[in-house]
Amino acid sequence: MTHLSVEMLAADAAEPITTAGHAQLGIAVLAGIAVIVLLITKFKLHAFLALIIGSLVLGAVAGAPLDKTITSFSAGLGTTVAGTGVLIALGAVLGRLLADSGGADQIVDTILAKASRKAMPWAMVLIAGIVGLPIFFEVGIVLLIPVVLLVAKRGNFSLMRIGIPALAGLSVMHGLIPPHPGPLVAIDAVGANLGVTLALGVVVAIPTMIIAGPVFSRYAARWVDIQPPENLVPERTSDDLEKRPGFGITVATVLLPVVMMLAKALVDIVVDNPEHTVQRVFDVVGSPLIALLTAVLVAMFTLGRAAGFTRGRIAATVEKSLGPIAGVLLIVGAGGGFKQTLVDAGVGQMILDISKGWNSSTLLLAWLIAVTIRLATGSATVATISAAGLVAPLAAEMSTPHAALLVLAIGSGSLFFSHVNDAGFWLVKEYFGMNVGQTLKTWSVMETLISVVGIVCVLLLSLVL
Repeated sequence: MTHLSVEMLAADAAEPITTAGHAQLGIAVLAGIAVIVLLITKFKLHAFLALIIGSLVLGAVAGAPLDKTITSFSAGLGTTVAGTGVLIALGAVLGRLLADSGGADQIVDTILAKASRKAMPWAMVLIAGIVGLPIFFEVGIVLLIPVVLLVAKRGNFSLMRIGIPALAGLSVMHGLIPPHPGPLVAIDAVGANLGVTLALGVVVAIPTMIIAGPVFSRYAARWVDIQPPENLVPERTSDDLEKRPGFGITVATVLLPVVMMLAKALVDIVVDNPEHTVQRVFDVVGSPLIALLTAVLVAMFTLGRAAGFTRGRIAATVEKSLGPIAGVLLIVGAGGGFKQTLVDAGVGQMILDISKGWNSSTLLLAWLIAVTIRLATGSATVATISAAGLVAPLAAEMSTPHAALLVLAIGSGSLFFSHVNDAGFWLVKEYFGMNVGQTLKTWSVMETLISVVGIVCVLLLSLVL
């Protein structure tokens, strides 16, 4: 799920690198995706290399000059790594400190002691929903992954039974609930009321998270019965420690970046003046980079020192955390490069041009447009902004509740069926140790469920409001 910040959207507005017609572009998209899938599944080529080759094939079939295709791919890779790579690295450091200090063990032991096996998936979707309210999807993943993997391993759960609810909670929050970038931009584009959208978004989000999370995880666990990948599961180091941090301080450390980013979101809503000193301060304090960096520095004391670590051992822990995520960073970056190649080739504009002749209800039309752009480009944010821009004129005659529902319809469509052109697809695949087929049967189906349940709830609400 390539959830980009508003500041990163300029890269998506670049001039097309080709003047190919719609038919040629459509063939190019299919060719690029087919090559990626074939290279990975049939020839067992590393996903990083397959994504590079698929991008080059896409550009060649679309008739784009090779140098422009390379530039487009490189820009997308750089933007993705710059936007999410540093956050993944900081999250990995925080996760390692959490694990090596025994903090993660403390959280897992407490959760397993308090919650029954039946309640565990519900506990995970609740935690993910709360954590995912103010933060980006990728940040939420790197914060929750250590807990998800440890709960699955210690409780002897299928990874899907625990992981899917967590992913569902994070994804629903990001796609539907302001102050995330996509919903905020859509609210502005269609002139919707932020408070009404937030309230209705929560109404839509609750059943959506339940169905796509704890309920679907039962079936996902049957289809893909896997255990947490050994190379990513933090070892139970606390057995060799004389002491470990308490549950309260550990949870407070993990939630610190969440609180910082939530504070920024609240100030943005209350102050609503980019030039105001308070808002400018919180824009810095609540940025994902500063929030996670602060949490890492705090964790060195609240977790590392609390476990009796010396400065040398804390430094070794930080260094040890970065090696295992190198492959994840490259694959996620390459996924962003492929997405940018699609966008720069003009695929998003092609979809908008084709959709102008559609005849459907506004809510359903907005959802369909967002779905189509999401499938073609892999970017939820690009799908949200493009669809909102297209249907914005139709919102002029809408009531306040229906304008809010229009935003939620667009957000639901932007989450439809994540696949190989989505950097988030590769992020989930690598963190959960799945192959492409397993990721499609779990993560991709879950995203589709979120999208479909979301639009059904929106349409039902439109009948009573």
